[in-house]
Amino acid sequence: MTSTEIARVRPARTPRRSGPRSTLTRSSGLGLGIAMIWFSALVLIPLVAVVVTAIDGGWTVFWNTITNGQTMSAIKLTVFTAAGVTLVNVIMGPLIAWVLVRDRFWGKSVLEVMIDIPFALPTIVAGLVLLSLYGNADSPLGIDIANERPAVFLAFLFVTLPFVVRMVQPVLEELELDVEEAAASLGASRMTTFRRIILPSLTPAIAAGAALSFARGVSEYGSLVLLSGNLPFKTEVTSVRILSSIENDNVAAAAAVATVLLAISLAVIVLLDVLQRRVAARG
Repeated sequence: MTSTEIARVRPARTPRRSGPRSTLTRSSGLGLGIAMIWFSALVLIPLVAVVVTAIDGGWTVFWNTITNGQTMSAIKLTVFTAAGVTLVNVIMGPLIAWVLVRDRFWGKSVLEVMIDIPFALPTIVAGLVLLSLYGNADSPLGIDIANERPAVFLAFLFVTLPFVVRMVQPVLEELELDVEEAAASLGASRMTTFRRIILPSLTPAIAAGAALSFARGVSEYGSLVLLSGNLPFKTEVTSVRILSSIENDNVAAAAAVATVLLAISLAVIVLLDVLQRRVAARG
């Protein structure tokens, strides 16, 4: 068999796929290095320090701290309330954003400004506002939920309202109406158009807003400290529990609770990212 015939018999070699090539230039690499140093100094190093402080006393001390009845009650109240508030924001946030983008009505500019009030107000001032409206039977609304669990839910809801709205609104403004009109002309119903065209585009923004909403909820302190009363086993949240541990010179206990919240928040962010990828892929 000649060399030409052997070459014909041998299967063609599949060309090797080269990995993604770096596009970093010397100047952009320097910028990346500065950004990572800045990020590490502000975020990574403090987070690592918190985790190290939490486990410094050993696993037994850490476990006893987080399984303490009062601490566990505060963690459950904080996490479940933040999750419930996030669910409400996932529904109401896109709805409000849709009204602001697609509809025209009197007072729209005022509503645009009012949505950002929770961002602008200091949290303790927000707590005072909530106390004056919902913490006294003689208030203008005639509602008194002070020292009750609904007060925690209301405070979380107040401070987290803008997150989903402001994440979804720019995406809605960029959506082309021609695509929706084309789908309608091809016989697609409004629900089908929303499910297959609009929702996949909005899902990343909704997921990002939900993650921010949940993270803000589990860390909230100022807006609820006046209205909730901080009652152990009833309205005490983790932020108050952490402050109490620090005031009692128990930094390890405070770091342990903070580490648990960090792990829960990270898990929620990863879960939301996976869900939004699947929804976008189905769309």
